[in-house]
Amino acid sequence: MSLLNELRNNGVVKNVGEGSHEELATGSRADHSTRDRVARSVLDHGPSTVADLAARLGLTQAAVRRHLDALVAENIVEPREQRIYGARTRGRPAKVFVLTACGRDAFDQSYDSLAVDALRWIERAAGGGAAGEEAVAAFARHRAETQAGPYREAVEAAAPEDRTEALAKALSADGYAATARSAPTPQQGEQLCQHHCPVAHVAEQYPQLCEAETEIFSRLLGTHVQRLATIAHGDGVCTTFIPRSTTTPSASASTAGRNPA
Repeated sequence: MSLLNELRNNGVVKNVGEGSHEELATGSRADHSTRDRVARSVLDHGPSTVADLAARLGLTQAAVRRHLDALVAENIVEPREQRIYGARTRGRPAKVFVLTACGRDAFDQSYDSLAVDALRWIERAAGGGAAGEEAVAAFARHRAETQAGPYREAVEAAAPEDRTEALAKALSADGYAATARSAPTPQQGEQLCQHHCPVAHVAEQYPQLCEAETEIFSRLLGTHVQRLATIAHGDGVCTTFIPRSTTTPSASASTAGRNPA
């Protein structure tokens, strides 16, 4: 998994901390966690030298450099010349590391809170209960339909047998890291897999977002589809089953956005 996607996971971001003295093996999941801590320290403290980061995180400077190299390769941080205020001292100024725009976006989870607050307001303004849930569902359907324009163009331009792949590519262009593959029994259909979901943390509380997306997939592909797993539900990938045979489109509200019981 890309380190950028690791950073975008709220669980990773919320659990990072400073002060651990462990040196972690390169390439392991724990190593990624340490890199998250390095990036978070830059976010919290601003432009930082290798020495600054080593002191704050309890790591050796060699270990910090190794993690910074990986973060630079992922376009999460970038090196800059340190600004010197006042009289310059002898020698070259120390290099500092700052977050890139991409790296900052990876940590910016305030939009999740804003989205949840907005949906909660819609729910309450509609009177709560079933009326509130339907108001949120109406918003989710409107959002999904608005997003679907480019997806529809891509699907309609593809041959029938290539439409799932075309949808996956369109979703990937929108940040969902989607792929299409044959189902375990290929003659039965395909699976559309979304390896990233920008609204997963909001959908944990409001599954109507997943349900509306599933309905859109059904309409775009011209067949009933079944959502088998979702990131919002705790699964590693959002997986949607698309049967080979074309039937009347009708995404089931009982399974859309949720794992089947």
